Amino acid sequence: MSSLLSEVPLFAGLEESDREIIQQSLDVLTFPASQRVFSKGDPGGALFIVAEGEVEIFVEGTTGERTVLETAGPGAYFGELSLLDGQARSACAVATKDTRLLRVDRADLEKLFKLNPLAAMDVLVLMGKRLRETDRLLDSRPNVSPNEQAEGHVTPVQRIADALAEFSGTITFLMVHAVWFLIWVSINLGWVPRFTPFDPFPFGLLTMVVSLEAIFLSCFVLISQNRQAAKDRIRSEVEYEANIRAGLEVTQLHAKVDRLYEQVLGRLAALERVNAPPPPGTAASPPRPAGTSAAAR
Repeated sequence: MSSLLSEVPLFAGLEESDREIIQQSLDVLTFPASQRVFSKGDPGGALFIVAEGEVEIFVEGTTGERTVLETAGPGAYFGELSLLDGQARSACAVATKDTRLLRVDRADLEKLFKLNPLAAMDVLVLMGKRLRETDRLLDSRPNVSPNEQAEGHVTPVQRIADALAEFSGTITFLMVHAVWFLIWVSINLGWVPRFTPFDPFPFGLLTMVVSLEAIFLSCFVLISQNRQAAKDRIRSEVEYEANIRAGLEVTQLHAKVDRLYEQVLGRLAALERVNAPPPPGTAASPPRPAGTSAAAR
């Protein structure tokens, strides 16, 4: 193990004797392939050094897709962020091969920094590298909603169609046409002496104008409805992704509860083995009388 610690940047600056002191307090953990080392939201408090195998550090998207942040091989370490700030894990880690890890807790890290203060700079360098990778992933994601992206490709005709469709469904539109028809009919029936009738009964010109208006208005309304249908499809997709995300979170909670349940059962079984009475037929040592010394016996 000492040769492994010499290859890790955190411990490379230590003397051989100091590495031997630290390695005595390190915990060795083994993980088979495909087993999670920790999940997002798990309590932190330790970083891990890969002794053998490979560990993939990733975050899960809203629909369950994985975004791999890093693949840690032998000599690499991960999980330092939760160790330093004491918060929950911000990513997931899973062993992609049969893996052996060294667990470094806060006490081990404090001992390391006392022996080699420059090791803190290596931790800061790694954290800066991972923060830059996270920033790159955030920059690659869209900063606007899907509906805002769709609005950016609207043509002038579609904007006019939306405006006409919105106006045609108002009381103002109805009142304007009622007043227009009343004035048209009044003039052409001779009820207004100052104006000469230009479209006598049965108002053929009015019929043609209204028919043309109805044709064009119906086309614009259909164009606006098509755009609204596209928005509804986008909204449905967003809601579908939200439902998938909620389902994944529930699944992760179930998995976390199952892991905690298994750990509790394992600890209870260990306590039962420790406190179990001796099997029948086993001679138990008689109780020592009070005030009797070993020499008196």
